[in-house]
Amino acid sequence: MSQSIEPEARNIAAIDLGSNSFHMVVAKVVGQDLQMVSRHKQRVRLASGLDSEMNLSDAAIERGLVCLAMFAERLQSFEVDNVRIAATHTLRQATNAPVFIRRARAVLPFPIEIIPGEEEARLIYLGVAHTQVESDSKFVVDIGGGSTEMIIGQGFEVDLLNSQPMGCVSFTREFFNNGKLSKHNFSKATLAAEQCLKPLVKKYRKKGWSTAFGSSGTIKAIKEVLISFGYTEGLITHKRVKELIDVLCTFDSIDAIALSGLNKERKPVFAAGVAILNAIFQEFHLIEMHFSDGALREGVLYEMEERFARSDIRMRTTENIARKHHVELNHALCVKSQASELFHQVRQTLGIKKNSDLLSLLQWAALLHEVGLNISFRGFHRHSGYILQHTNMPGFNSEQQLVLATLARFQHKSLRLNEMPEFHLFDKSHLLALIKILRLAIILNAQRNDQLLPGMLLTVKDQLWVLSCVNLQWLEDNKCLHADLLVEQERWLSVGWQLKF
Repeated sequence: MSQSIEPEARNIAAIDLGSNSFHMVVAKVVGQDLQMVSRHKQRVRLASGLDSEMNLSDAAIERGLVCLAMFAERLQSFEVDNVRIAATHTLRQATNAPVFIRRARAVLPFPIEIIPGEEEARLIYLGVAHTQVESDSKFVVDIGGGSTEMIIGQGFEVDLLNSQPMGCVSFTREFFNNGKLSKHNFSKATLAAEQCLKPLVKKYRKKGWSTAFGSSGTIKAIKEVLISFGYTEGLITHKRVKELIDVLCTFDSIDAIALSGLNKERKPVFAAGVAILNAIFQEFHLIEMHFSDGALREGVLYEMEERFARSDIRMRTTENIARKHHVELNHALCVKSQASELFHQVRQTLGIKKNSDLLSLLQWAALLHEVGLNISFRGFHRHSGYILQHTNMPGFNSEQQLVLATLARFQHKSLRLNEMPEFHLFDKSHLLALIKILRLAIILNAQRNDQLLPGMLLTVKDQLWVLSCVNLQWLEDNKCLHADLLVEQERWLSVGWQLKF
């Protein structure tokens, strides 16, 4: 009798560092199945700790660290590659976010990614799409503590997405700061939300959707309160949202709210969340909305697994940007190939791990280093850096995007290293090495012809980088290239780098 062999299981976890709450979901990957194991949530109220200069208070940071220490207990046996942590609006805004991240790494030894609003929206949609019964097209809304994401998509593909800086914590501080519940305060909050939404409405309504879904805590809380009103199917409609506002206005203050189904932790920011949803129903002419259990952390979780089975969305993003900015693809591919070859030659010497994301980032930067030429040749490296820093790039977190922008910015001309930004997920010495590699790869392919380059060997010993050519005559026959390398040697020397060829 033969025994069946069970497929090897892999444990993965996704953490969402939200403005109001931190969430963690743990799952087991068995064969083609993703099995949810546990969910964890802690109210941290990070956004309420932001002062007028956008600095997080010590108390807010401490609340976050206490929560992460609890999460760390659950993740003690997890490999680094099996945990992904995504930070959202408040840490995008916080001036002292690097302080929080540095202290968090001491508590929870996994990288924290601060993701752009558009990437947050994409991952939210992915979470809903994977956990919801399929519909022709979806309009997904997620009202968080600091921002609200709105996405239209079909299947697992996004058609429109947007993230607006309006959330239940920030709106509570702005419109309900006195703790009073009144028609006046609700009207002000709703009007402010409508003003944020107006630039989006025409495009979204033109695109259309078949079913609207709401995700995360605010909309879940509204659904549960409406169920307590007797709407047992849990459907959210505009009429019911207006009824909820009328009921809330019967209470003198936020502290006095007593609604069945509303927990005490959600109560301080509930009214602001209702006002924002009221504006969304009003502006998008919504008829009804269903609640979805899927959200950002589920999107992160499913994508962690899918990246091993499907083409990387970041490659599609890179290709789309290259097409949009009319990049000379043949030349970009030559630079990419050369940079990859040089990287592999020095990786071990530089102490870069084999599975590091740095090679992929170098390759994508090589493909996109000339996007700025579409604006102007003069200073195009700065244009390229600006475009890559400020373009919506699905699949990239904020720091990965900043790496691409930095590599593009420092691809040639003088090395103003004092202008280099700070990084937290990557070692600065490794990023400086990528800048050197990309610059050399670009110089070696400056001729832009079909002539094959002879074999190049790059070695690093201490601080000295040595570029050798197997064909000694080749440099003699390529005077322009030789002159470019001499100029590059001087530029390296100006910042204390050493280059020999």
